[in-house]
Formats: sequence, C-alpha cells, structure tokens
Amino acid sequence: MNAQNTTEQQPGSGPAPRALTDRELSRLLRGQQFGTLASVRRTGHPHLSTVLYDWNPEERVVRVSTTADRLKARRLRNDPHASLHVQGPDVWSFAVAEGEAEVSEPTTVPGDAIGRELLSLTPGFETPEEETAFLKQIVADRRVVIRLRVTRLYGTALDMPAGD
Repeated sequence: MNAQNTTEQQPGSGPAPRALTDRELSRLLRGQQFGTLASVRRTGHPHLSTVLYDWNPEERVVRVSTTADRLKARRLRNDPHASLHVQGPDVWSFAVAEGEAEVSEPTTVPGDAIGRELLSLTPGFETPEEETAFLKQIVADRRVVIRLRVTRLYGTALDMPAGD
C-alpha cells in the first residue's frame, strides 16, 4: 500500500462555498453578458436557453430580447416561472436570478415603446441611420422583451487559494 502524500489536499478538505452578498451577486450579473435562461416545460422539466441579457439592479429586472415565436417566449407565456443562471468570472462562482417573467407584445412601429426598450439593450449606434435601420429590423423580426422580475437572487463563490 502506498503512503499518502500529506501535502496533497484530500477530498472535502478545501474551502467551503461562500454565499455571495446581494451586492456581489448584482456585480456578477452586471459583469457578464450571457447566461442560461431556464423556463418550465409543460412536463415540468426545465427548458434551457443561452441568452444575452441586461440586468437592472435598481428595478431588479433582467431583460432579454427574443422574437415573439421563439420557444422561450412561448414557454414563459404558458408558465412565467423562470431563472437566469450566470457563470462568474471563474468556474468557482455563479449567480441565479429567479422570479416571474413577462413577455411584451412585439414591437410594431419603428421607435415605439417596445422598440425603444429593445434599443436600450443594445450598444449605441454610430449614426442615426444605423439606429433607424435597427428599429425597422426589430419590427420585421417581431422582437419582444422578456422581463424577469427578480424575487430571489442567490449564488456562491469558492474562494480557492492561489495556485490551485
């Protein structure tokens, strides 16, 4: 039988996960662009979709742009319960924002209220013509806004020693 190396870390002897504070969770959400949106299928199983999102900590709302006929929008109209899972800057941390989602009506006129909300989710345009083209395109795409009103925010970090 081999002698155990006493300098090698044994399973379960590392740091325990640390619950993140609301401020840390919000910072993690603001620091990422992509997350996994989970909605509920009629069978009760999760439906997962990678999304580009925007987090507004003051409103506690996650916004996602999608088209009216996408599966995630249809699922959320049937059952608004949803969660957004966001990976932290390393593999040892994550945040989850959960709550109930609402799906807007599609934008129908370039520059209408939904169109302006969708515009706020995108980086700025260099010219007014680019913005106008974008507003026309999202009407043609039948884009909607998913608003996840966050009622619970949680996550953890595993503070690993340097060099691990």
